[in-house]
Amino acid sequence: MNETRTKFIFVTGGVLSGLGKGIVAASIGNILKARGHKIFMQKLDQYINYDAGTLNPGEHGEVFVTDDGAETDLDLGHYERFIDENLTKDSSIMTGRIYSDVISRERRGDFLGKTVQVIPHLTDVVKEFIVNGAKKVGADIAVVEVGGTVGDHEGFHFLEAIRQMKHDLGADNVMYCHTVFLPYLGVTKEVKTRPAQYSIRELQGIGISPDAIFCRSDHPIPQSGLEKIARAANLPVANVVPLQTASTVYEVPLTLENFGIGKVVEERLKLVPTEPNLTEWRELVGKIKSDKRKLHIGIVAKYTTMEDTYICIFEALRAAGWYHNVDVNLKWIDAEELGSPTANVGELMAGCDGYVVPGGFGIRGIEGKIKAAKYARENQIPYLGLCLGLQVAVIEFARNVLGWQDAHSTEFDETTTHPVIHIMEYQKTIINKGGTMRLGAYPAVLKKDSHAYNAYRQDEISERHRHRWEFNNQYRHDFEQAGMILSGISPSNELVELIELRDHPWFVGTQFHPEFKSRPNRPHPLFRDFIGATLKVTSLIDSVIEPQSLLVH
Repeated sequence: MNETRTKFIFVTGGVLSGLGKGIVAASIGNILKARGHKIFMQKLDQYINYDAGTLNPGEHGEVFVTDDGAETDLDLGHYERFIDENLTKDSSIMTGRIYSDVISRERRGDFLGKTVQVIPHLTDVVKEFIVNGAKKVGADIAVVEVGGTVGDHEGFHFLEAIRQMKHDLGADNVMYCHTVFLPYLGVTKEVKTRPAQYSIRELQGIGISPDAIFCRSDHPIPQSGLEKIARAANLPVANVVPLQTASTVYEVPLTLENFGIGKVVEERLKLVPTEPNLTEWRELVGKIKSDKRKLHIGIVAKYTTMEDTYICIFEALRAAGWYHNVDVNLKWIDAEELGSPTANVGELMAGCDGYVVPGGFGIRGIEGKIKAAKYARENQIPYLGLCLGLQVAVIEFARNVLGWQDAHSTEFDETTTHPVIHIMEYQKTIINKGGTMRLGAYPAVLKKDSHAYNAYRQDEISERHRHRWEFNNQYRHDFEQAGMILSGISPSNELVELIELRDHPWFVGTQFHPEFKSRPNRPHPLFRDFIGATLKVTSLIDSVIEPQSLLVH
């Protein structure tokens, strides 16, 4: 079964969800790649959805999209940022996909009349997905995160499958890592280990003995606590790592390395000991933690209660800030509140050096986002519109520059006489919602002497998409005549991919999602130049304001 001799590391979680298993898994991948190993990363998710495409981002966080068009859990974004590799649909396996595969096989008669059961049929398919995913990329080591927590009924088939893999592949080829939470009891002012011990015991009851334990806490964990957990897991205390909440998640790989987990993995999997090259990563963390000037960027959005909804955008903005040696302070601007007829737009938009309007679906908050685009355009403030952010900028321009007061997208108003954003003909007949949008990587040709071209410094680009509605080509001439530059067009000349404004410091809209390809140590060109333009504009403002303030004093 393991012809490539790939080694497998499985990361599970206990006590509660949201511990940061994805960051732990990504960090393990990071320090192993720094040792020269080819890494494959994968997320096993309990939901019976086929993929993440139809999940509510306000509840589950953003939907991350790969080059091959897979709609996945946001943890794949962490994986890509930490190991600097482009992943595929093989890295995101949801329970619905497993069941779909098994049922398809049953309908074809592949099981020869047998009763189809969780064990062995479902678990065998899980193992196939894990092994084949790693095999496709020729991975030395596969780091696989199991979603949910130990004890969840929904995740039993995944836990049983990874338990079997140690027997299938041999003890030297499989390692189990368990992430637990240590709560702090305010009354006694101590970190408690008992919930973690119960979680370890539950995992052992399934037949999995963890080889390393990662202890998450918001407070310092005493050595005595680590020793208790080591005893519960039958491990040396060196295999139990305290992970107190860090000031930046990018520090976690260095923490793991400092606690010797790299060496623990090498010993457990019988790898040739190698010193990791983490110089660039250490420099990145040093830059992140240094004192820097602050920029204030407004995020005009309708999901304003959970940062995970736009996590890739936030990380892309922060990375662009680090490139320019500034810290990006993010300010929520509620699009629904901004869209109210009685809203004081100037007051709600005040205090920001630049604005980002992210993607989204549905009419809620649309008028607020249109107002935000107008505010940025009229006040000459840098603007970056992503997917829907491009579309609202086009609608605003049509209404207030071209004078078409009823201009809209047919997504929100099918009766508009100026459908500047519309659905493509081939999309009109689609009934199913899952996996039917324009998804994944598509090319675009850039116009010379545009902000887009100056950012990328190349004629043709490839970026990831996730949308149905497009710029209506019948209005191209009108927009260009009025001062909008269509700076990125598909090679077929069919699709508008980038727009910008001629008489503006920096106003760019993208039909794609550039945030998915940004890295902490290599920011995306558009985010990098957006922050650069914002810095330039604020520096000019400062140069005007400062002399006046001196006169006052």
